[in-house]
Amino acid sequence: MSAQPEPKGFVVLIPARLASTRLPDKPLADIAGLPMVVRVARQAQLSDAHLCVVAADDMRIVEACEAHGVKAILTRKDHVSGSDRLAEACAVLGLPDDDVVVNVQGDEPLMDPELINSVAAQLLSRTDCVMSTAAHAIDGMADFLNPNVVKVVLDHQQTALYFSRAPIPWWRDGMAADGRAALPSPAPLRHVGIYAYRVGFLKRFPALEPAPLETTESLEQLRVLWHGERIAVHMSAVAPGAGVDTPQDLDRVRRLLSQG
Repeated sequence: MSAQPEPKGFVVLIPARLASTRLPDKPLADIAGLPMVVRVARQAQLSDAHLCVVAADDMRIVEACEAHGVKAILTRKDHVSGSDRLAEACAVLGLPDDDVVVNVQGDEPLMDPELINSVAAQLLSRTDCVMSTAAHAIDGMADFLNPNVVKVVLDHQQTALYFSRAPIPWWRDGMAADGRAALPSPAPLRHVGIYAYRVGFLKRFPALEPAPLETTESLEQLRVLWHGERIAVHMSAVAPGAGVDTPQDLDRVRRLLSQG
């Protein structure tokens, strides 16, 4: 009997690193009785992905996942970024170059499965792009001016032109006489840090020369644009659920999920 073909669609990979300066052992943090990385994986399993795998840097994460029925693989500890870890995971799993992989961060226990589906669908429909991501409209000046809120500007096909920590696009005539600024119209866009990749590009991405703009802005996705590749952007109607970076974030998510 001949082997069955791999199902069409996409794969979710969840990079999980045990070390965290602000929240030690973050992937294993308990949230309503489950390790955080397991909660992330269970959200991802509600998407249309035909495979969901945690790419861990420590056996404790692998063991915690396997104890709850989540597939996990061990990757090297010395990766400098999540995309490097995903590239190794693609090689370990033997994923073909034309597969689509969605990177769901291991600290996003409130990730909407439909957002995963939408970002994957965006790349699957855009053969001219090597990656896709998401954005939503900014409705407040504080977020527009905040350098920790990454902005993105698009062309008419919803392809990224540039990502920046600066307030872009800047409305030249939007500064009032009293010094107050108004938001541009149409609304500026906040970048949402979820990515889909074509496996072939993900495998070669770590070898690409870092871009000067990437170093200046501290935004890895600018390397993609600097090398002439294209990133499709899904427009989300709502902001995603909060991630977990600090003990305060963890307390907030615990309260939200305990109420649910």
